[in-house]
Amino acid sequence: MASAPFSFILRKSRNFTATFLLSRPYCSTVTQRKNLFSRISPLGDPSINISPILDNWLQEGNPLDYQQLYSIIKTLRTSKRFNHALQVSEWMSGKGLCPISATDHAVQLNLIGKVRGLESVESYFQNLSDEYKNEKAYGALLNCYVREGLVDKSLSLMQTMKDLGFASVLNFNNIMCLYLQNKQYEKLPVVLASMKKAGVSPDNFSYRICINSCGASSDLIGMEKLLEEMECQSHIRLDWITYSIVANHYIKADMKEKALIYLKKCEDKADKRDTIAYTYLITHYASLGNKNAMMRLWELQKKNCKKQLNREYITMLGSLVKLGDLDEAEKLLVEWDLSDNFYDFRVPNILLIGYSKNGMIEKAETMLRSMVEKGKNPIPNSWAIIAAGYVDKENMEKAFQCMKEAVALQVQNKGWRPKSKVISSILSWATINRDINEVEDFVNSLKTVTSMNKDMYLSLIKMYARCGKEVDNILESMRADNIELDDEMGKILNSRLQ
Repeated sequence: MASAPFSFILRKSRNFTATFLLSRPYCSTVTQRKNLFSRISPLGDPSINISPILDNWLQEGNPLDYQQLYSIIKTLRTSKRFNHALQVSEWMSGKGLCPISATDHAVQLNLIGKVRGLESVESYFQNLSDEYKNEKAYGALLNCYVREGLVDKSLSLMQTMKDLGFASVLNFNNIMCLYLQNKQYEKLPVVLASMKKAGVSPDNFSYRICINSCGASSDLIGMEKLLEEMECQSHIRLDWITYSIVANHYIKADMKEKALIYLKKCEDKADKRDTIAYTYLITHYASLGNKNAMMRLWELQKKNCKKQLNREYITMLGSLVKLGDLDEAEKLLVEWDLSDNFYDFRVPNILLIGYSKNGMIEKAETMLRSMVEKGKNPIPNSWAIIAAGYVDKENMEKAFQCMKEAVALQVQNKGWRPKSKVISSILSWATINRDINEVEDFVNSLKTVTSMNKDMYLSLIKMYARCGKEVDNILESMRADNIELDDEMGKILNSRLQ
């Protein structure tokens, strides 16, 4: 299984816009459930303490063994719910219900790194007894160093691991990831050679990292040579992902014919029921402007896969919008609307973006308001897309109203952040054209979703200066945000004193 930094690098190396994960709605209450995980699963908010859930399970006299807890930890890690996974891990070790293995300590070490940071990781590792400081524990510590981009610490620990005989392919791969993160592409062939010299056979991931680094540094000849070497390795089973990575770099290099060769290989290697493979292939062909291939793959996907999820519709809609085929995108959105998929506003947002980019912002607003009238609840970004479209058309009155709609919805989507450039444009207009009280209310609402920047403060200072209002509160807020007065602000303030 790939390490966390490794998985991150592979996701980055694909550089596609196709993968959209659907988030679980947060829930703060738990009803009586038939198994332990079904009680934990709905608690998506990482700030919720799940230890009481575990305690209650035992108090009710329910059975609980190591395998159950291990499975829960594994599932939570896969879902990136690291805080909850760590809580279960620490609860398990603290209760003493079952023996804790070296592997369990390594898992806990990795989780501590994700949740509490480097200092806590190093402290935990140092306090481990020697019997638990095995290859997995060292590997987990290396994983944390690589994730933080700490070159010296990573290399020093890797040397220690070599001396201890822990130089596995996974650990070499982590060092490769480190160099790839730091864009030190020239170091990767050295690591690959060192791996071979140490008698460690490179695996699929090893070659993918090196292939991607060659592509990223525009060494397409080197990329081809590595691929040929990889294809000759009897212990490696090539899959569609490698060919997808190669095709992506040829697309970036505008080498269409080469890209098509590897896209064909990619499709040949992919399982006909693999929706993720279809997702990447469709995205690649969109980058090449090949609508026919996109539509062919979409029909194959619908034929071979049981169901198209929202993320697949997002991919296809995004690809059609990229090609400017809004008519086909409209048909696809109707198809999605008739499906029994969860109504995720990120799907119609793709078409809203398409309308906006093509100067059809009025149509976008009409579409959004129509959905609202039908009882659908938009997310803040839906209105923010419309606001940005009106900014582009210099209709600031409409932009201001739509952004107010977006900010009013932020309670339902606390992770949303408006684009500062759009906000600056709207605020610059509003401070001249709107009542000061209305602007102040807008700014107070904005502060709940984003931090103020210098341009926003400048607009406020200008408005206060025109209205003869004291700016003490603004200056205090700027100090809190670590924003210093610039020359233009200083001139405005000095002119008020004269």
